[in-house]
Amino acid sequence: MKKVFYVVLDGLADEGIPEWKGKTPLEEAITPYMDFLAKEGVEGIFYPVEKGIAPESDIAVISLLGYDAYKVYTGRGPLEAFAEGIKVCDGDLALRVNFATAEKNSSKIVDRRVGRSLSTEEATALAEEINKKVKLTDAEFIFKNTIGHRGILVIKKNKNLSGWITNTDPAYEKEGVFGVAKEEFKLVVCSSSPMPGYENDEKAILASKLLNEFTQKSREVLEKSEINEKRKKEGKLPANIILSRDAGDSLPKFKPIKELTGLSFACFVQMPVERGIALLCGMEVIEVSSLKELKDTYTLWADLASQKINDFDGLYIHIKGPDEPAHDGNFLKKKEIIELIDGYFFKNLLERIDMKNSIICVTCDHTTSSLKKAHTADPVPVLVYGKDKDETLVFSEKEARRGKLGEFLGRELIYKLAQFAKE
Repeated sequence: MKKVFYVVLDGLADEGIPEWKGKTPLEEAITPYMDFLAKEGVEGIFYPVEKGIAPESDIAVISLLGYDAYKVYTGRGPLEAFAEGIKVCDGDLALRVNFATAEKNSSKIVDRRVGRSLSTEEATALAEEINKKVKLTDAEFIFKNTIGHRGILVIKKNKNLSGWITNTDPAYEKEGVFGVAKEEFKLVVCSSSPMPGYENDEKAILASKLLNEFTQKSREVLEKSEINEKRKKEGKLPANIILSRDAGDSLPKFKPIKELTGLSFACFVQMPVERGIALLCGMEVIEVSSLKELKDTYTLWADLASQKINDFDGLYIHIKGPDEPAHDGNFLKKKEIIELIDGYFFKNLLERIDMKNSIICVTCDHTTSSLKKAHTADPVPVLVYGKDKDETLVFSEKEARRGKLGEFLGRELIYKLAQFAKE
């Protein structure tokens, strides 16, 4: 049986950039190693979840691992809390949060991510202040920062709370249980309320009230923090408000991935949400470092992948790189990161593994538009090396549409890879 390298480049796909005569960052990037895999393999396109869905990474990854997100998903909050070792019981309210910047004494948001300038050390200190100084009415909470501006909030009460509440983060809305990125929104902090159909649900009413209370009281603490005073003196944005989204009130239940596919998988992941999903579906998480220079990180990951593949049937490797610059509208930076991934991760990986006995899949979890600075519902490209060969010559969004794999849904992909590995 062949080994499977399932590589997901977060937010890789994009729209055509006018400055590049309609080319995407992937098309504009120089990527000889991914192009080699495409030329010697097959390509196709798929909708990560369903047509018309602009997915967040969580539901997209769940789909890419072969699960029906409509049946198993319970919200991003519980996944990230679990990944960080926070116990989430049924009836607890768990949310994904961002430190953000708002105008003083106003609900107007200046930057949803504090300009991506908040260090993990600063966020840790701010989280400690929040946990120490904020007191909720007849409820307890755990607030934990994760990476940079990101964090988790879990609210616990002696009564069950409901995840059927709206976000305070204006950039995302809930469509059913799914969190969906808005293409257009006002930069204003929202007040949480029960979702339509849950207006009279006591658990949802109480949950939204507690979230609004936390938002107000944590803001009062953050506004007075010495850390933010220091940041302002240094000309940096203050992290003076918490934006919350994707509430859930229970953990999802996944069938082990080995039972689904017949293959044992381990994973390389960078973000809490992917870590939570991996652990819950029975994958071993391989601890990997992120070094100061991206080229060194990608070289390290390739070297480690070439070693660890010997212990498993497959590796799921999720690389965050391309997504962030697209959210910032920086298509040039996105192109540069794609080239670094190709030149340091794929170059080193292909030199170190047994290509004849490998299935290599390269794809992404969603399209992140550098023009809209958001996820979109467009299909994404995929290449698979090691099984068949078609007439595609390079790896790109347009070329993938000509590929032999055709068009399908994201949850079908891992089963195709498992089948190819066994043939």
